[in-house]
Amino acid sequence: MAHYGDFQNEIYFAALSGTLSRFPIRYEELEALGQEAMPADLVSYVAGGCGNERTQDANITAFDRWGIVPRMFVGAAQRDISIELFGMRLPTPLFMSPIGVIGLCAKDGHGDIATAKAAAQTGVPMIASTLSADPLEEVAKHFGSTPGFFQLYTPTDRELAQSLVRRAEAAGFKAIVVTLDTWVTGWRPRDLKSGSFPQLRGLCLANYFSDDRFRSMLAQSPADNLLAATLQWTRIFGNPLTWDDLPWLRSLTKLPLLVKGICHPEDVRRAIAGGVDGIYCSNHGGRQANGGIAAIDMLPAVIDAAANTPVLFDSGIRTGVDVIKALAMGAAAVGVGRPYAYGLALGGVDGIVHVLRCLLAEADLFMAVDGFRTRAELRPELLQRVER
Repeated sequence: MAHYGDFQNEIYFAALSGTLSRFPIRYEELEALGQEAMPADLVSYVAGGCGNERTQDANITAFDRWGIVPRMFVGAAQRDISIELFGMRLPTPLFMSPIGVIGLCAKDGHGDIATAKAAAQTGVPMIASTLSADPLEEVAKHFGSTPGFFQLYTPTDRELAQSLVRRAEAAGFKAIVVTLDTWVTGWRPRDLKSGSFPQLRGLCLANYFSDDRFRSMLAQSPADNLLAATLQWTRIFGNPLTWDDLPWLRSLTKLPLLVKGICHPEDVRRAIAGGVDGIYCSNHGGRQANGGIAAIDMLPAVIDAAANTPVLFDSGIRTGVDVIKALAMGAAAVGVGRPYAYGLALGGVDGIVHVLRCLLAEADLFMAVDGFRTRAELRPELLQRVER
């Protein structure tokens, strides 16, 4: 059986013939080089967080306060990290979180398609953002046999929301993920300093501009009047959803429905009672609200409240060990965001694939060394709180 940790053997053996890794191995180097490869205003959008960014920073450092107790005499020579999710067998528990400017992170401006191609190569699903540089149908064509999920920023126009969901269904997406915490943008000093708001320049709005319902709201096509189309987008983008909207959201699709941004146990229970199929515990990587709690520290209570409903998680994932810790807490699947954006900026599809393989290799080797053979053996009782 091949293991993801075998990636390190490829690197070592290539070095014997004088070939070193084309891309960084450590996240810190990846981040620095990835930012160098991006325009300054895009760096502020991708790297920046909300307020003084303490919540964003806490998302990362909080992982250091959790440790996993190893088990020996296990003989974990054979390991299997595949998972079952919504009736699908996935080779890994990793997925790529939605990033609304991922299209711009590629040198050719088609980063959504590059991400889909990386998903096809690795088996790591992509959650495609509503804010896409290419229409969702074009993105879905490149998934191969890897499932893709569609993330919905719910517009105020219900017919448009329905149209986007129906298009995602027709394109072959396997689940709908409704983001709850971004009907208005948080206070983002880096973006404000640079004036970086790509969508106000008509960027990453391909799903709207290609939608018949959206186009029916315009006197001219987006190609003929980009400013008018963009202004119309600003009028319909932000929908401050309430619990009264949940039955309508549930009625939009028969696909699995997930709600993203749920971090309070009572919200978990109420969402499940309202018919959602999955909870997505996330604080948007610290990009939407400052002054909160690190997402990983909220995950245990969310898991408990969810009972048998799967919980996806992201925010602060930088290493394969971070992935393992979130899985040990009970996450059904774990999302990575900024790291793959930097990989894309550095090397397109190959850069993303490298980042995903590094994360999976580190996670797999951790399981080998610490005595875990399957995802099921990663249990909460093996986690200990470590104060530093």
